Amino acid sequence: MAHFAKIGLNSKVMSVNSVHNNELKDSNGVEQENLGIEFLTNLHKWPIWKQTSYNSNIRKNFAGIGYTYDEDRDAFIAPKPYASWILNEETCQWNAPVAMPELTQEQIDNKNFYNWNEETTSWDLVDNS
Repeated sequence: MAHFAKIGLNSKVMSVNSVHNNELKDSNGVEQENLGIEFLTNLHKWPIWKQTSYNSNIRKNFAGIGYTYDEDRDAFIAPKPYASWILNEETCQWNAPVAMPELTQEQIDNKNFYNWNEETTSWDLVDNS
């Protein structure tokens, strides 16, 4: 199955649709994105579609509802989770301005984890022990 994002106002992803790979094959049996777009445009009467990939082979990230398609980067970008987070230009994913600390084995065993604290722009340990 191939997947295509329906692109709306402000380049926002409205939905993600599956298309059987046969719909993408040209007369030589080679898959072509434009054939999937043509198929979906005829089916849904919507003109703007971009192929997306679960394994991030194309457009950096698998599209999700609310993501933005960035034409300059040719990438799908998730909504920014926090004001302080920074877009990684290579992966087009948001990163905290401070790296998350490593958990010790004891913390892992106790099912502890870290939560981002936007007020302090730091990671808070959630202690479940």
